[in-house]
Amino acid sequence: MQAPSRVMPNRRKNELRQKPTDEELAQPVGMLDLHEESGLAAIKRCGLYDQFAALTGECSEADIVSDKDGNILWADQGELSTRPEISRNALHKLLIDNLPAGTIKWGHKLLSATSSNTAGRTETELDFGPHGKQTFDLAVGADGTWSRVRPLLTDVRPQYSGMQNINVTIRQITNKYPELAKLIGPGSFMALGTKHGVMSHRTSQDSARIYLMLTTGDQDFAKNSGLANMTAAQAKDLILNDDALLGRWGATLKELVSIACDEESAANPGAIIDVKPLCVLPPGRSWDHKPGVTLIGDAAHVMCPWAGEGVNLALWDSLLLSEAIIKAYEAAGHNATSFQIALAPLIKEFELDMWARAKEKAEETVSNGEMMFGGDDGAQAMAGLFRGAYQQIEEMQP
Repeated sequence: MQAPSRVMPNRRKNELRQKPTDEELAQPVGMLDLHEESGLAAIKRCGLYDQFAALTGECSEADIVSDKDGNILWADQGELSTRPEISRNALHKLLIDNLPAGTIKWGHKLLSATSSNTAGRTETELDFGPHGKQTFDLAVGADGTWSRVRPLLTDVRPQYSGMQNINVTIRQITNKYPELAKLIGPGSFMALGTKHGVMSHRTSQDSARIYLMLTTGDQDFAKNSGLANMTAAQAKDLILNDDALLGRWGATLKELVSIACDEESAANPGAIIDVKPLCVLPPGRSWDHKPGVTLIGDAAHVMCPWAGEGVNLALWDSLLLSEAIIKAYEAAGHNATSFQIALAPLIKEFELDMWARAKEKAEETVSNGEMMFGGDDGAQAMAGLFRGAYQQIEEMQP
C-alpha cells in the first residue's frame, strides 16, 4: 500500500507552493513502494537508480497484518519483495535535484486552461493569475486529482470513495514506545476490522506514520463529526469511543492511535487534525483525443492506494509520454505545426495504452479495497492474500 496523498481541491486556497527547504524535506512523511515494470523502470531510464537505492533504508519491505484486537495474522521480513520503499519527500528531492535549474516555476498556481485552433495548429493557454498567461503547443495535465487541465478533455470529476483518511505521526518511536515499535515492525503494518483500518509506515527520524482509514458514507465527515475543529489530541476520544469508528477495537490498537494523536499534537501544537476524504475516478474512464493536450498520473486515473499503484502509474505514464514527445520532436525539427502532426498519433497510442494499464490497476485497487474494508474479516482476507502470494513466488523459484 502507498501512503495516501492529499486529494481535496483548494484545501489551502491562497497558498502558492514554494520550493521546499531541506529541513522541510527531512520531516517524516508517508512511503511509496516502486514497482519493477513501472516506477523503477522510469527511475532507471533517468539514470537515477543508484541514488534512489541509497534513499530506501528508512522503511523496510517487511509487512505485518493484524486484526482489530492486535492479534498478528501475518508477518514477513520482505524476503521475497522486489518493491523498495522510499519516502515521498526523498523521491521528491531526488527528482527535483536532477532537473535543470528553472525547470519548475515555484509559487505558481494554475487557475484554468483553454485551447484554441488556428490554421490547423492547436494552442493551449494556461492562466497562472498574477503570473500571467502562457501558451503552449502541448500541455500535459500532471496536476493531480482536481486537475485544471482535465476539463479540456472530459467533464468527468472524481467521486467520493466512501473512505476518510487521517494522518498522524509518532517520532522517535523506538526509544519512546518500544512495544509499539515492535508491534508495527520495521516496515509496513496494517490492522483491519469493522470496515476500518489502522496502518503505518516506518519513516525518517525513527518515526511511524500512522493512517486511520475510516469507512463512512459522509463525504463531509470531518465537518459533520466536529473533527474539522479539533486537534489530533482532542479528536482521539471521538475516534476511539464511537462504535461506528474505532470504538469496538481492542486496547492494543487503541493505545497506538491514542499515542499517535497525542504525539501529533505535541509536535504541531494547535494544528487541526488532518482528515481528508479519498476521491477517485471511475475505472476504465477515457476521453476523446484532442491535439495539444493530454493527462497523466492522478489527473488521468486517480484511485485509492490499496494496490500501491498511484505513483507507479504516474512514473510509467511520464516515461512512455516522454518517449512519444522525443520521437515527434526529432521527426519535426523546430516546426511547431509539424511537431503536432507527428505527435498526434503517438499521443493517441499513448492514451490507449495508459487507459488499459490504469483500468487494470484500478480494478485491482477496487478489489483490494473491498477485501480490506468490505466486511469485518478484512484482516483474515489480507493475511490470506499474503500467504498465497508468497507461496506462488516460492513455487516459481528454482
